[in-house]
Amino acid sequence: MFAASPLAAWAAGAVEGGTKQATNWSAISMFVAFVGMTLGITYWAARRTKSAAQFYSAGGGITAGQNGLAIAGDYMSAASFLGISGLVYTSGYDGLIYSVGWLVGWPIVTFLIAEQLRNLGKFTFADVASFRLSQTEIRILAACGSMVTVIFYLIAQMVGAGKLIQILFGLDYWMAVVIVGALMVIYVTFGGMVATTWVQIIKACLLLAGASFMAFAVLYHFGFSTEKLFQTAVDVHPKKIAIMEPGSLVSNPLSAISLGLALMFGTAGLPHILMRFFTVSDAKAARKSVFYATGLIGYFYILTFIIGFGAITLVSTNPDFLDPALLAKGPIAAIKGGSNMAAIHLANAVGGNLFLGFISAVAFATILAVVSGLALAGASAISHDIYASVIKKGKANEQDEIRVSKIASTVLGVLAVILGIVFENQNVAFMVGLAFAIAASCNFPVLVMSIFWRGLTTRGAQVGGFAGLIAAVAMVVLSPSVWEATFGFAKGSAPFPYDNPALFSMPIAFIGIWLFSVLDRSPRALAERKAFDPQFVRSQTGIGAASASSH
Repeated sequence: MFAASPLAAWAAGAVEGGTKQATNWSAISMFVAFVGMTLGITYWAARRTKSAAQFYSAGGGITAGQNGLAIAGDYMSAASFLGISGLVYTSGYDGLIYSVGWLVGWPIVTFLIAEQLRNLGKFTFADVASFRLSQTEIRILAACGSMVTVIFYLIAQMVGAGKLIQILFGLDYWMAVVIVGALMVIYVTFGGMVATTWVQIIKACLLLAGASFMAFAVLYHFGFSTEKLFQTAVDVHPKKIAIMEPGSLVSNPLSAISLGLALMFGTAGLPHILMRFFTVSDAKAARKSVFYATGLIGYFYILTFIIGFGAITLVSTNPDFLDPALLAKGPIAAIKGGSNMAAIHLANAVGGNLFLGFISAVAFATILAVVSGLALAGASAISHDIYASVIKKGKANEQDEIRVSKIASTVLGVLAVILGIVFENQNVAFMVGLAFAIAASCNFPVLVMSIFWRGLTTRGAQVGGFAGLIAAVAMVVLSPSVWEATFGFAKGSAPFPYDNPALFSMPIAFIGIWLFSVLDRSPRALAERKAFDPQFVRSQTGIGAASASSH
């Protein structure tokens, strides 16, 4: 198993279990209603989006509460909803290892990143990393890290969307992928950050409401006794009491540490998450929005735990949700569509076909919200970091910059559709693992060292950042999950023995940054070190930071 994220497990499971079924008309009607509502929001947002600040960061006019909901919406992907509940369904307690890893990443964001990012940056995290360093080299590095992260994350979302809709709506796989790609391009191209934010807010509210109903329906079934729920799950699960014990998913200590590093520090390096801190008016609002988001995400992960155990008790014991051809493997393994459909079947069990339609539409809406945020982050890396700052040397016309961003988002959408179709029958676990590994091994080290270490130089950031980026990509490609499972080489032949490289690629990045910065004695390096003090004052106090109006 590739220790990367629930999305990895979900996408892989969806690939294995994706067979077209009868059309779910209630799901399609709710899906059409959601799409119509969000397209209306996009039209409204397009009329307000006139400047680069409005396109990239909603003009800094999003409140802390709204941004907290939007961050939660960006982070609570369908992977979290379907993936974690599916892992709990198969492995019990140990399925929470992913929830815990992701949640622990948020205090790091709160105390190390959020306030400093808002005080120093404008539109992207490259603004912060290049604040006192050479614009060209650092922005190229940041754009490379961002684009690779975004593309691989996008592919996994597209494949997951295609398989989910193929299973639930009865559409052909390629049609589902094209629909997601087209809607993503429309949201980003016409509505920018304003539309993306409100799509994420609406989706977060719907997902929290749907998951809450499912969890409370499960608890109601057991008289609100968690002891009775867990005991029933132990009685019906083939693993019995083992589902209440840790260690069944990740038993190797090095793999567990590497997984934890990827989940924690990868969160603090995801470009589409970091962009959200520029949509609020000041650092205080950025910090408050992370506080709200952390509470919502933590609550949501508790719900997925209850949903997973509810599926053990109510889905695996109901023949309607099991594939007769797979019953020989046991009721847990026989679930229709694979274990990652556990939450979907549970929705049917507790709320009937209408609620199944609602949850199906929410799962699809979840993917739309996440891919919109990813596409905007990727387009911003190209238009703001490369075009405006590197090619035009900071003298780009705002309208030209927005036009380049819209072209970039369209190209990114087309690329995501093509790659989503190409990778339809591939195990896409390594793509998400690569996204988190790169975020933790390239983006995070450069960002945190630029904020807190006086000795950082352009040469150190560039060499260390690219070393972490290349190491992460190479180690994932040479890992068992890709070398053996995807490329088909013999079992045991993988040159790199671990599925997640973060434990090894992160130190390479940090050591490279430190070593080449210390060895850099150039006049430019001396000036960059002297510029640390005014940067540190601004990062801590916000003096000189862009206000909402000038943002």
